[in-house]
Amino acid sequence: MTEANKDAVDAIIDQWHAVRPDLETAPMAVFGRIYRISRSMGDAMERAYARYGISRGEFDVVATLRRSGAPYTLSPRQLSATLMLTTGGMTGRLDKLEKAGLLSRRPDPHDRRGLQVTITDRGLSLIDEAVAAGLEVQRAALTGLEDEEVTALTGLLRKLLAGV
Repeated sequence: MTEANKDAVDAIIDQWHAVRPDLETAPMAVFGRIYRISRSMGDAMERAYARYGISRGEFDVVATLRRSGAPYTLSPRQLSATLMLTTGGMTGRLDKLEKAGLLSRRPDPHDRRGLQVTITDRGLSLIDEAVAAGLEVQRAALTGLEDEEVTALTGLLRKLLAGV
């Protein structure tokens, strides 16, 4: 690898090799890059969704309802489980999204103690635009890779994820 091809993670690895040549740093090289990609893409996605007046976390809630299919209704408990959020964290998001007119909460007709969360027409329109904008950001990030490389990377990441 030439100096011109090195990135910030390579510099960190080189520093560790200089002070601890006994360390096997291959895992650091992989996960350092995954972490940096995740942070960078998270920031880019946040900017993409901000144009629609929502955060990434709020996008996740409305997108989960959209993905659930018609009638785009789930319980707060189902949303919390899907998004791995506490009920308190979910309540805050639901409050904000309901105030913005993107979803509604109604009593569950099958459970007197339960609620149903449903995406509104406004929320449906917004999420369809926001998901397309987010995919465009992700697509742009992959432009340096060939289609076969994207396919290979997808498979490798799926395999890695299954092992953690």
